[in-house]
Amino acid sequence: MKLFDVYPLFNITPVKAEGSYMWDSEGNKYLDLYGGHAVISVGHSHPHYVQKITDQLNQIGFYSNSVVIPQQQELAEKLGKVSGFEDYQLFLCNSGAEANENALKLASFATGRKKVISFNKGFHGRTSAAVAITDNPKIVAPINETSNAVILPLNDMEQVVLQLKAEDVAAVIVEGIQGIGGIHVPDPAFLEELERQCKKYGALLILDEIQSGYGRSGKFFAFQYTNVKPDLITTAKGMGNGFPIGGLLIQPELKPWYGMLGTTFGGNYLACAAGIAVLEIMEQESLVENTAKVGQYLMDTLANFKQIKEVRGHGLMIGLEFEEPIKEIRQKLLQDEKIFTGVSGAHIIRLLPPLSLTMEQAEYFISKFEKVLNELFANAEQN
Repeated sequence: MKLFDVYPLFNITPVKAEGSYMWDSEGNKYLDLYGGHAVISVGHSHPHYVQKITDQLNQIGFYSNSVVIPQQQELAEKLGKVSGFEDYQLFLCNSGAEANENALKLASFATGRKKVISFNKGFHGRTSAAVAITDNPKIVAPINETSNAVILPLNDMEQVVLQLKAEDVAAVIVEGIQGIGGIHVPDPAFLEELERQCKKYGALLILDEIQSGYGRSGKFFAFQYTNVKPDLITTAKGMGNGFPIGGLLIQPELKPWYGMLGTTFGGNYLACAAGIAVLEIMEQESLVENTAKVGQYLMDTLANFKQIKEVRGHGLMIGLEFEEPIKEIRQKLLQDEKIFTGVSGAHIIRLLPPLSLTMEQAEYFISKFEKVLNELFANAEQN
C-alpha cells in the first residue's frame, strides 16, 4: 500500500532528537526552530517526559472514559493552577481541531444558535465545523460549506457588531496569535471590546490557543497580554510535547450533561502522563519566563535586520516578513546551516522553537541567519 501523497517533504529522515536538536539518518545535526508546528514545547526527548510516559505504560496504557482515571483530574488541577483558570472545567480530547470542534458544539448547545464569526487569515482545523470557519477555501470541501460561517476582517469591531446585532451568533472564535495566517497579533483593545460585545449580544467568546498557548507567547495563553476572560479556551500542540492531546477549558457557568461531549481516546492514561510531565517541566525549568526572555532578544535583534520588512509576535512565536519570497532563505538555512524554520505563505518565515531554547542557541541562529541573508542579498544586488 502507498501513502496518500498530501505532504511536500524535505528529503530528511530524523532518527534522534534532544532538547532543541535533531539528528538525521546521515548523522547531520539540526537546530530545530520549528518544533514540528509548535508542538515541541519542553524540548525533544526530555528525560522527565520520557520517564513519565514509560512508567505509565508499564502500569496501564488505555481504558475508556467509562471508568475513573485519576490522571485526568491531576492534569486538570495542574493546568488550572499553572494557567490561572482554576475555576474552569476541562474537557480532554486528541487534537486542536477536535478541541475547536467541541468548543463550537458547546457554544451552539449553550446559546441555541448556529452562526459563528471567525477572522481573515484564521486557521482552526480540518474537521467539519472547524474547517468551515477557517479562512482557506482550498481545504473546504463541499460537504463542509455552510452559511453559518461568517469570516470578517481581524480588528474590525464595526463589522463584528453588525453581525452580533442579529442575535443569531453562537460564538466568536479568534486565535490568541494567528499562526498559519502569518503571526498576526490581535489588537488588545479589539479583543477586550470583543468580549464586551459578545456578552452584550449573548454570543460566547472562544480563544483558540492551539498554537499560541502553553507558554509559547511568553504568557501561558497569548490573550493574557489583555484583560480578556474567554468563555472557552482551546489548546493542543504544546500540551503533549508530541503526544496527541487536546483540551477545552470551559467557564464555570456552562453546565454539562451526560453525553453532551464525548471521545474514545481523549484523556487516556498516556496522554495525561504526557500532559502532566509537560506542566511539571514548564514549572521546574521556568520555561514561560525563558520564552519571554529569549523571544524578546530574538525579536529585538531581528528588528535591526534591514532585509526584514516586519518582525511580529510574542515570545517564541515569531513571524519574519520579507518583501521577497523566502523559499531560498529557508532552503539555505536548512541545507547549508542545518537549521529548521517554518513558513507562512511565500513571504513569511515562522520561528516556533522549543520553549527551552537557550540564549546561546538564539545567538547561534542570529549569526547563521545574518550570514545567509548577507550572502543571498549580496548575490541579488550583484545580479
